[in-house]
Amino acid sequence: MSTRKPLSDQRIAIVGAGLAGVACGRVLAGAGLHVTVFDKARGAGGRMSTRRTDLGPFDHGAQYFTARDPDFRAAVLAWQSEGVVAAWTGRIERVGASPGPDPSPGERFVGVPGMSALLRHAARDLQICYETHITGIERISGAYRLHEAGGPPLRAFDQVVVAVPAPQAVPLLAVVPAFAERVATVRLAPCFTLMVAFDAPLPTPLDGIFFEGTSLAFAARDSSKPGRPAGERWVIHGHWDWSAAHLDDPPEAVATALLSAFFGALGLTPVVPIAASTHRWRHALPVTHLDVGFVYEAGLGVGACGDGFGAPRVEGAWVSGTALGRAMLAAGGMVSPAAAATTG
Repeated sequence: MSTRKPLSDQRIAIVGAGLAGVACGRVLAGAGLHVTVFDKARGAGGRMSTRRTDLGPFDHGAQYFTARDPDFRAAVLAWQSEGVVAAWTGRIERVGASPGPDPSPGERFVGVPGMSALLRHAARDLQICYETHITGIERISGAYRLHEAGGPPLRAFDQVVVAVPAPQAVPLLAVVPAFAERVATVRLAPCFTLMVAFDAPLPTPLDGIFFEGTSLAFAARDSSKPGRPAGERWVIHGHWDWSAAHLDDPPEAVATALLSAFFGALGLTPVVPIAASTHRWRHALPVTHLDVGFVYEAGLGVGACGDGFGAPRVEGAWVSGTALGRAMLAAGGMVSPAAAATTG
């Protein structure tokens, strides 16, 4: 964007306040840039949300995350020292067609006191406009206007980042057709989540369960995670194939089917929960993804990031957003705060 104002004077919009958008925003705002994040939800979280109830919280999206990337691990350890992240050391096994030990052993982390706490902490210094549903991006005279559902176009921005799930990102990226075509190849599967509470602990020593050969994918004794209040709360995820086949089923039917499969897979006598509710994630799990960490065209000032790029998991979303933010700084002749700290 050599014909435009210096990067330090530009206004940058980020659509999406999930982990990728927040990570990108942190890099840019940390370098002193003018960043505004927009999200249609009422608060930060995305698929790292926590449902609060009178019986306690439920992490009804991502259940945990790993930290293998060196930069992300450093961030996680810092969050851990600040008390917003803790290691989850529950007993996890595989049940179903091939029962056995934890199929992916290693450190698992969770937000404290819920998964959404990490997002709120990471986003605390960003300017975020919640309950703002961006439905389109228009390029006018080298700048971008974001269109909000039911409202007038927002002020012009010099650059824009799209950090929402691929099906939602494609229409926004119509300003760069080549990007829209690439992101359209990312396929996200749906997932039904069942949140149930019981008046007594279930007779199983397991806190996390990977399922094989059933309609289920994973279940977690949510109350076994650190920093959670007492109780017996479980989050049960339906397998994405099953979820897709039953996407329009009534919530009551979904709850009954998932709970029955859960007790059946564990060989437990069914117990009537004291509370149960479902959540339908239409865009939950990237089953195909791009082999690049992000896309960005400096000459146009448009980029996209998220867990549909690179590694399709929580850690991958952070790595993708961080990498895009650093690429934007590099294209503008600026050094990222992390790079500056490394070089002294």
